[in-house]
Amino acid sequence: MVRTIRSLYGGLKPEGWPSAAAGSPPQGFPLAGAGSFNNNNNHVAPGTGGGEARRLAEAILRSSGDFMPITCSSGGGHPYGFFYGESPITAYPFTLFLLEFSFIVFTIRVVRFLLKPFCQPRVIAEIVGGIIIGPSLLGHNKKFRETLFPDSGQFIIKNIGVMGFMYFLFISGVKMDMTVIMRRMGKKNLYIALVGVVLPMLASTAVAFALRSSMDEELTKISSIGEIASSLAITTFPVLYHVLKELNLLSSEVGRMALSVSICGDAIGMNAVVAFEAAIQAEVKAMNALWFVISLIGLGIFMIFGIRPILDWIIRKTPEGSPVDQAYVVAILAGVLSIGFLTDMFGIAIANGPLWLGLIIPDGPPLGSTLVERSETIVMELLMPLAFAYVGLYTDVYSMAPAWSSLRPLFYMTITGYITKLFSTLAATLFFKMPLRDSVALSLIMSLRGQVELLLFIHWIDKKIIKKPSFTLLVLLTTGVTAIATPLITMFYDPTKPYMVNKRRTIQHTPHSSELGIVMCIHDQNNIAAFINLLELSNPTSTSPFSIYALHLIELVGRAAPVFIDHQQQSEPFKYPIQDYDTIHNALMLYQETRGEFVHVEEFTTVSPMRTMYQDICELALGNKASLVILPFHKESLDGPGTEFVRQGVQSVNLKVLATAPCSVGILVDKGHFRNNPVTSSFRSSVVYNLAILFLGGADAREALVYADRMAGHPDAMLTVIRFLAHNGEGDDEIEKKLDDGVVTSFWVKNEANERVVYREVVVSNGDETVAAIRAMNDGSYDLWMVGRKQGVNPVLLEGLTSWSENRELGIIGDYVSSADFGSRASVLVVQQQVLREQKTAGSQLERLWSSISSSSAPS
Repeated sequence: MVRTIRSLYGGLKPEGWPSAAAGSPPQGFPLAGAGSFNNNNNHVAPGTGGGEARRLAEAILRSSGDFMPITCSSGGGHPYGFFYGESPITAYPFTLFLLEFSFIVFTIRVVRFLLKPFCQPRVIAEIVGGIIIGPSLLGHNKKFRETLFPDSGQFIIKNIGVMGFMYFLFISGVKMDMTVIMRRMGKKNLYIALVGVVLPMLASTAVAFALRSSMDEELTKISSIGEIASSLAITTFPVLYHVLKELNLLSSEVGRMALSVSICGDAIGMNAVVAFEAAIQAEVKAMNALWFVISLIGLGIFMIFGIRPILDWIIRKTPEGSPVDQAYVVAILAGVLSIGFLTDMFGIAIANGPLWLGLIIPDGPPLGSTLVERSETIVMELLMPLAFAYVGLYTDVYSMAPAWSSLRPLFYMTITGYITKLFSTLAATLFFKMPLRDSVALSLIMSLRGQVELLLFIHWIDKKIIKKPSFTLLVLLTTGVTAIATPLITMFYDPTKPYMVNKRRTIQHTPHSSELGIVMCIHDQNNIAAFINLLELSNPTSTSPFSIYALHLIELVGRAAPVFIDHQQQSEPFKYPIQDYDTIHNALMLYQETRGEFVHVEEFTTVSPMRTMYQDICELALGNKASLVILPFHKESLDGPGTEFVRQGVQSVNLKVLATAPCSVGILVDKGHFRNNPVTSSFRSSVVYNLAILFLGGADAREALVYADRMAGHPDAMLTVIRFLAHNGEGDDEIEKKLDDGVVTSFWVKNEANERVVYREVVVSNGDETVAAIRAMNDGSYDLWMVGRKQGVNPVLLEGLTSWSENRELGIIGDYVSSADFGSRASVLVVQQQVLREQKTAGSQLERLWSSISSSSAPS
């Protein structure tokens, strides 16, 4: 109880409290608050006398040596209302808490909105929001502080804030898959982590010993110096993960490497922190350190051999594909508080227990994903704002100036640790011959600070290692480092840059006598039938075989580290359950067996966030030199027009692939009619597929026509090509017109004698006539419409149509023919030809800006 009083008020004396020289509070000094105690019911009117409870409180204060007024309140009842002359803020603590809670959440949300354009991560906005609330800004005003955040109103905020940190670390632990990350841990990552931890630790320790004489007394202890130096040297995984997720770098090469290096660095640095924690315990009594270590080991054994088997039993009891029962979820979330109690009772930092509990919970579905889905929003959006308010209420910039002489050594120690961390990591990465920009980006990432560091600062102030001025200094330095590093990361590292190639990787520039590489992206088994039909219509032959790279896309839920699986090289089964894998695998293998040497299929799976899934798609296409990526549209017809299934987040994935792909891209809008049983019936059946290509000119239309030319060789395909021309050539780009003429002439010369190919030209004057001509073709006989997306289209052909396009990834015409208003049951394939490096560079800033806006509005 003494420690609780000290921790809550930090040992500070309120204004007007008499000197502590007498050794006890003066007689007659009233306890602050709504009332005091008596012997019968523990509460009497304000200003009345003592009682046993009062004498007990005074005895506690005398024994603690810190004189703080205890706030006592009845806490009962609710206000009759403002119109009855009551002041609910001053008289009713719960009503005051509701106002405080609302104000904190609102302030932090406003700061997040204001800092978003400056590429600041969420953690910075939340720290700044907490500081605004505290005594550094708004709280410096006495009236504001006494009205909205009086001492009597801070108790609940601070306790719920600590709970917020506990659940934050628990959720972070649940998401961490140590086996996957450690599997990526090569010697290079290990050495980078080792150098990035040991050198900063040694450098900051050396500075501390050089300036030891001017430090605060508690800080001069070897254990205190060692613990602070260790914390400055590590970059914790929970902090890193959330910032990388915001920057869309989780699936990037540097992002994956940073997660792996941070895990190794945490293992080294946290062991040092624990060792110095034991040393702090030994400063009071030597046996305390032994009991500390025994408690640590005992708790670890209890979790591994006591709790983990129960969790495995819960998973076994849960039916496949079903979420974990709500009772188990509640029990585990309540267990977070119980583990926190045990770690605090044993003298271990209170947040260690929740983190360890999260680590032993199997990540991913069913248990890990269920816990994350049902608790993450409450933790991040409600509990964590109170945690940052707790930090802000302790941060007081006005306390730093009088104590600057004793703060200077800590300042130099911290700055030395941060700078050494940056340059030691940079030197290690350059030693392993990483590109300079990637090395700088990784070094900046490893310099990020956040929630875990703030919790350590709170722990130190509770242990009397630091005081409020030192706490304030460390919070400001932590905020400054992360605020500076994050925008620099986006400047130095662009995850899409490797996909910007100058070499043509298109269907048009792939000779008919060579192999065609296609990346086929699959979300679930509903995609597979239409995709296999499309592949079969694409007419693989012995002279032009297909290499199909089937990529199963799974959204990352309940875990932190993205996973990319090459099923050709996976030696052991992957523990993350892959939905519909057997169905998809069997269909692809049967298709490969049916087509023999004409088709070679390789299977892959990526488990990653929707915001970074495009990186895996582009990486696979780049590494295998594919000429085409086929994506499913985010809407899928189930039982004909009017009934659609929408896949959340898929649209943003498609847009990012279109913007960054190193090859051509096709988006298939599956209306259901194009689907057939692709394997059980013969592909050389009597079924005839009627295909129509709408050629409006431009690079995308040329790519679609060349693709359709391959389909024209299929014996069961009927192809109709409609070329739209502007009246009197109005609006034509001469270069594009010549390129179009060349491709169309080549196509017609090749297929003139083919009775299954029809070619027509339509002259129009505006967009309305274009739509009328397309609608006239919609007689229900077509199975597939093909159209170029947008590049190089004569604007006259689309005049008046741009305002009602809803799905910009399909282009104007593609969106129209796939819409319910068009009324066609035929599927649609929209094609975009590869955008070369110089074309991407010209519009890269606009695309990245739009991508950032889309990501911030999309669900995490």
